[in-house]
Amino acid sequence: MSIINGVNVDQLVSTVEAIKANPSLANFKFRTKTDWVEGGYSITTIQSFYGAGQEDTSRTESFTVHGDEPNVLLGTNKGPNAVEAVLSALASCLSVGFAYNAAAQGINLDALSFQLEGDIDLRGFLGLSDQVSPGYSNIRVTCRIDSDAPKDKIDALVNHVKRTSPVLDIIQRSVPVAVVVEAA
Repeated sequence: MSIINGVNVDQLVSTVEAIKANPSLANFKFRTKTDWVEGGYSITTIQSFYGAGQEDTSRTESFTVHGDEPNVLLGTNKGPNAVEAVLSALASCLSVGFAYNAAAQGINLDALSFQLEGDIDLRGFLGLSDQVSPGYSNIRVTCRIDSDAPKDKIDALVNHVKRTSPVLDIIQRSVPVAVVVEAA
């Protein structure tokens, strides 16, 4: 068994080969359930998903994510706000992308960290301007990689991860979202 960056490379290669042989195994459906508590505070639970051709039952307990707003935005600071969670999701996804792809390429990472910053003009969210988007107008990602790999290999890794990151893709392109309201 070959472990690089905490990644079982043999298992990674087997997974890729299985998907090449049966592309339907690549189809996943992730789910979350969020309950509003009060004000800006909500609690999201995450547990089940469909993937690799079946419903996954490996998670015996759910993950809980608390979302809120800072005091200045009328919240109670019980968790990050949604746009901070987006930055966290992006950094987490990039981290997985770098660790897994570096491992697959035989690149050892000694350290990997991300600093993210996003700009939002609240006039869009507050409905004060139709000219201002309610979301981020710009996101900056600073990635620090400590590795003994040559610069050209790291540059190629960065380009590959940018091209294949699911969350980066979600942020950079328009994704259709269907909102259905059901009576309580």
